[in-house]
Formats: sequence, C-alpha cells, structure tokens
Amino acid sequence: MKPGRVLIVAGSDSGGGAGIQADLKTVVAFGGFGMTAITALTAQNTLGVSGIVPVPPDFVALQMQCVLDDLGADVIKIGMLPDTAVMGAVAEIITAHSEIPYVLDPVMVASSGASLMNPSARALLLNALVPGAALVTPNIPEAEALTGLTIRDPGGMKKAAETLLEVGAHAVLIKGGHLDGQLLTDVLLTREACFAFESERIISRATHGTGCTLSSGIATALAGGYTLVEAVSLARRFVRGAIMAASPLGGGVAGPMAHEAIVIGPRDWIDPADFPSG
Repeated sequence: MKPGRVLIVAGSDSGGGAGIQADLKTVVAFGGFGMTAITALTAQNTLGVSGIVPVPPDFVALQMQCVLDDLGADVIKIGMLPDTAVMGAVAEIITAHSEIPYVLDPVMVASSGASLMNPSARALLLNALVPGAALVTPNIPEAEALTGLTIRDPGGMKKAAETLLEVGAHAVLIKGGHLDGQLLTDVLLTREACFAFESERIISRATHGTGCTLSSGIATALAGGYTLVEAVSLARRFVRGAIMAASPLGGGVAGPMAHEAIVIGPRDWIDPADFPSG
C-alpha cells in the first residue's frame, strides 16, 4: 500500500476509543498519513458522554482549508458533525474541492446511546453531503433515520442503500451489527453491483468506535490505491482483529478496541475468502 493522505473531519473523543483518536490510530495502522479538522470536543468515557462543545464553523472550515492548501488529501473522511452550522461549513469546503473523494460516516448516536447530531441537521446531511459521497457508511439506526425506512433484514438494508444511491451517493455500506443473530451481514451497494459481507458475530465489550474505525480504514485503503471492495474487506478485517485483541478498559457497556495490536501488511495480506460474490 502506498502512503495515502487522509483528512479526517470529525469530533474528538476524550476517552480515546472513537472519533479523531480512533481515526488517527486506524490511519497509522493502514500506513497512511492522517490530518484533522476537529468539529467538536466531547467529554466522554466508556460510561457515556458528559458534554459536547461544537467548534465554531468558520474554524472548522479554516482547519480544512489550511490542510488542503498545503498538504492536500487523497481522500477525506467525514465523521461527527454536531450541528447545521458546522455541517454547512464542511459542505462548502467539500464542494470547493469536488475532485477529492470523501467517505461519509453519518455519526448520529454514540455507542453509549448519547445523541451526537442535532436532529435538525439530518435533512441537511441528506441534501448537502450524501449526494456526491464516494461512500456512505451508516449503521442500521442511522440508515433508518436518513431514509425513513424500517430495516429488519439484509433485504431491508439493500432497500435503504438504494434510497441513498437515489439521493446521489456513489456507494453505500450499511452495517448490520444492530440486527439479531450470530451471523453479521454488512451490505455494500454500488451503482453497478451489490455485495454482502458476512462474518460470525464477536461477543465483546470492545465495540466503542467500530464505525469510526471502519470508515477511516476504508478511506485510508482507498487513498492507498485499493478498490472499494478491497478497502471494505480490509477495514472489516481490521475492526474484527482490533475487537478480538482488546483488553477490558473502563466500566461501561462498550469499551475501546485495540487499534495498536493490528498493522495492515502488503496487498497479499488480504484473504480472498473475505471477498463476497457480487
């Protein structure tokens, strides 16, 4: 993998398990170069979120523009956007740099259940950032909030993904961890094909930051020249490894993964068995 430049636009997690902290750990593990534009400060640990302070939107935009003017980026990863003002500022920069693909992780709710996005921002997200995204990576509650659909199975996941493609996304990965059952299915829909990634569910507390980590892994793999299907496969495998390698930390229901335990190797590190059939 060649080093890829990834600009991460997301919130800070003081507990270190998710947000900017998890994003940067993932980019390093994938051999990329991570840069940041912090959208919000959160006071949180494994027990929950105690406070959120949005960064002024002009300063979010300034962080992004400073990075892009000098260092550039191969891919932009967008995570937590706390309100419409920050979201609008980010959308303006994205529009001005339309040549750079971006991965949109529509972070709405923390693993603890705390809301991380103002409900009024959802419509703006759907209208301003979903269209044009190289990939959108909602979990099932986020996909339901964005589409108004109820998802009960992989067929419902595909239908929701189709709705987001119709809005203008180039590809959608809906994560199936919120469905019941031992078999976990993630559905990737592009404008050409549909893929189902299946794996056995891991029973673990170390699930805080899985969405941030997955989307950052995909973004860094794309920046390094992997195809979308390869990038999703690599990122899923990284998340699973980081969950299984984790030691218990904190007293909450969801603790951090062990990003530091997994390092992505050369292209032949990918196991062909990981790939779904189209």
